[in-house]
Formats: sequence, structure tokens, C-alpha cells
Amino acid sequence: IIKMSPKPRKVLQLLRLRQLHNGVFLKVNKPILQMLKLVQPYVTYGYPSLKTVKELVYKRGFGKVNKQRIPLSDNAIIEEKLGKHELHGVEDLIHEIFTVGPHFKEASNFLWPFKLSAPRGGFKCKRHGYCEMKGGDWGNREEAMNDLVSRMN
Repeated sequence: IIKMSPKPRKVLQLLRLRQLHNGVFLKVNKPILQMLKLVQPYVTYGYPSLKTVKELVYKRGFGKVNKQRIPLSDNAIIEEKLGKHELHGVEDLIHEIFTVGPHFKEASNFLWPFKLSAPRGGFKCKRHGYCEMKGGDWGNREEAMNDLVSRMN
């Protein structure tokens, strides 16, 4: 985030992407798409499959409890924080995130941003967009996001 212009920096902070190789779940709507357009050269995004969401939450899922990063070791943690939204366990959390249910915002905000490792095999070309003819890494990957996340998980 250092050495960036203020507007993209603020957008990355709003999206909770404060470090390299961080990942979050977002609901696709007009304001989020505008924000993604602003920070497109710095991020890659797409639509995760149920398998990808499950792997991320089970392997790298941490909850936000009293502003602290707590591993999702048992369902009691989720029950305590999200019980009032009818989310009682990890499976409920995954279902809410994948289907973008009515309490998606609370579920996504409860999850700490995922700290992923660098992708096995590396990036193709960081300075070009995924949809450009040269084929790079930043931008909208749509369904190809699952492959990248599986290499980074």
C-alpha cells in the first residue's frame, strides 16, 4: 500500500486488503464494482466455487472476536458472534457466504481477511491485466479465480 496514490489506497483499506496476498469475500453490487475498477491494477478478482470457499474457510479461516484474530477451531465461536443471525457453525457460515444470503455482510465481516501464500508456480506477468492479449494477472478472472486460489491456499 506504500507509494500509492491516496484514492486507490483508501479503496484497498475499505475492501480490507491491507497486505500482499490477502483475500476477502465481497458482494457484487454497483458501488463495489466501481471500487474494484479503481484498484483493478492492484487486485485480481473472480467468482469462487463452493469447493474454494470451503477450502479457504476450513484451512485459513479466522474469526474476528473482540477485534482479535481467533482460529475457527469450533462452532462455539461462530455461535457466540453470529447466533443471532441464525449462523450456528462453519457449514452455516460457508453456506451464507457462497449463496450471498441475507446476513452475508455480517458473515463476511466476521471472517478475518484470508492471508494466502504466494501462488505455486508464480504469477504469469504482474504488469499486464488478465484480459489483455499478453495475458497478465490483475483484473477480473471470473471462474479462473478458483485455480489461482487453489495454488495460493
